[in-house]
Amino acid sequence: MVTFACLNNSIYLLSMMKRILFAVLILCGTLSALHAQSDQDVVLRVDGSPTTVEEFKHSFLKNYKGESITKDSLDSYMELYINFRLKVQEARDKGLDTVQKYVKELEGHRANLARPYLNDNEMLSELMKEAYEHMKMEVRASHILIKCDPMATPADTLVAYNRIMALRERIMNGEDFANVARSREGSEDPSVKDNGGDVGFFTAFQMVYPFELAAYNTPVNQVSMPIRTRYGYHLVKVTDKRAARGEIQVAHILVKQKPEDKNGEAAKAKIEEIHQKLLAKTASFDTLAIQFSDDVSTAKKGGVLDWFGSGKMVTEFEDAAFSLMNDNDICAPFKTNYGWHIIKRLGYRPVPSYEAAEKDIKSKVGKDSRSEITRKSFIEKLKKEYQLSLDEQVLNAIVAKADSNALTGKLYIKKKWNKKVLFRYDQQAVTVAQFNEYFRTKGRSKPGQSPQDFVTAMCYKMMDDKLMAHEESKLEGKYPAFRLMLKEYKEGILYFELADQEVWTKSMKDTSGLRNYYEGNKMKFMWPRRADVIVFTCANQTIANEAITKWKSGLSKSEIAAELNKSSQLNIQVEQGLFTAADLKWLGDISWAPGNIKQLEENGQIKVAIVKDVVEPTPQKLEEIRGIVTTQYQNYLTQEWEASLRKKHKYEVNWFVLHSIH
Repeated sequence: MVTFACLNNSIYLLSMMKRILFAVLILCGTLSALHAQSDQDVVLRVDGSPTTVEEFKHSFLKNYKGESITKDSLDSYMELYINFRLKVQEARDKGLDTVQKYVKELEGHRANLARPYLNDNEMLSELMKEAYEHMKMEVRASHILIKCDPMATPADTLVAYNRIMALRERIMNGEDFANVARSREGSEDPSVKDNGGDVGFFTAFQMVYPFELAAYNTPVNQVSMPIRTRYGYHLVKVTDKRAARGEIQVAHILVKQKPEDKNGEAAKAKIEEIHQKLLAKTASFDTLAIQFSDDVSTAKKGGVLDWFGSGKMVTEFEDAAFSLMNDNDICAPFKTNYGWHIIKRLGYRPVPSYEAAEKDIKSKVGKDSRSEITRKSFIEKLKKEYQLSLDEQVLNAIVAKADSNALTGKLYIKKKWNKKVLFRYDQQAVTVAQFNEYFRTKGRSKPGQSPQDFVTAMCYKMMDDKLMAHEESKLEGKYPAFRLMLKEYKEGILYFELADQEVWTKSMKDTSGLRNYYEGNKMKFMWPRRADVIVFTCANQTIANEAITKWKSGLSKSEIAAELNKSSQLNIQVEQGLFTAADLKWLGDISWAPGNIKQLEENGQIKVAIVKDVVEPTPQKLEEIRGIVTTQYQNYLTQEWEASLRKKHKYEVNWFVLHSIH
């Protein structure tokens, strides 16, 4: 017999056990909830292939526009996502991911995606900000060029350098820069005879970067030290600096001086006559440009030119354009080497903010020689990160054996050297044999390059290429965003390829299937009730009254138009067609009955609408709405396809994990 005390103890113990069990369950639930936030938790499996929370969220957040994530929004998107993953799985089952076309396309996408990651972004940011500062200022400069090939021998390079320094010394001793530039031993720029080396005003990205940098860093009226570009050595004299003008768009009328007009008096008289017409406003600028401008490329467009800033046009043209202070202002005639001009300002925009220009600046930096700076800086960082080490003794031995055959990609190296390590990086070794193969397949010597310099340059190029390729191979592991984007591209290509086969191309080529779908759903494609209406657009009320009278007398619409347009083709225009109620809103309360007539005034003209007949609702013909039917047929094919995929493949959603996403 159980005593009261024993019963109390038993109840107490049972109560404690329940509390402990409840606490454990709560703890487990908490741990599960915490665990559900892990990016690596599986939220969906298709045929055993997992999709993690990270992958799902990446897709969901790119498409979700709501303010906060709700259970309904997750559930709705999951249904769409299941269909997507089923199609990707089906594409893999069909082997589409092994087709050469797919592999090649993916390689191209991967290279494009990788490009921003294979760069020194800190250096890129600095160069972009520097470029923007340059954009806010315009520099006028003159230069002297002594040509020197980028691959010139040290001896030839020294000769060019000594020549440019000798010219600089003459200038420093007081000779005029333009005279030195034009002198017999002076600038090798072909345009120097005409401009004395003056290149006018320019801003960022209009010159090669080393030249631009020298110009912006040189004070006004001073001459730089020699600057090396891909063209050779330059001396840069800065003659002026000013705030950037921004960009302007204008239209112009050009009158060229003809050969028989030796004094140019006829051209001047013609441009002045055109100018007087503009002042008197007897004709528009567009009309006069079309009629009289000798610039055949713009005359038909009313003389309109593309937007431009400093350095794009001849100086006289730019100065005249930027002197116009307001849109639609027109300048007096002026002359350039091309002839006489009149300019009309169409629009103006100042230098944009850095934020507005950032994307364009980044693109331009990536296309000019600045990009090589960021690449070299990035490679230097990789050398440190991957502890690159070169065995210079091995390299020197290879170089010592190089002869003229090396210039054609042939190195003669003893077999015993093949296994020697030329350089190492990130616990990987590159042997002489590997370098020999690289040299044979990649080597392209440049004119004037010695065999020894060529072999050395190819060794350093191979080190750079290996480091970049090694870094690119690690991008998925180093950058989750890259991994997700690449996966998205991979699956997107597969999805579109299979969808094209199953739906899009099929719907275009399967004409019988399209027609069967149309016939089975014809009642979905009905014309609403329509009216057959003739509309006369009349120049005035008198013409409108005459049109109505003639219509009532039994004349056809074409006969009415022919009679009333005898004195002017602008008296009456005629159109006829079937119109829906929405089309005929402008007719107001007109009764849809044959013979009814309605008039109204519009833009100074009188419209007369005559109802000829009323057509009751009928199915639209397939030929009339093929595009609409095709779209709906594609939707039908998609739904059928998705339903079949859901039956064919096994999929499972972890709803607990899904609803833990926030």
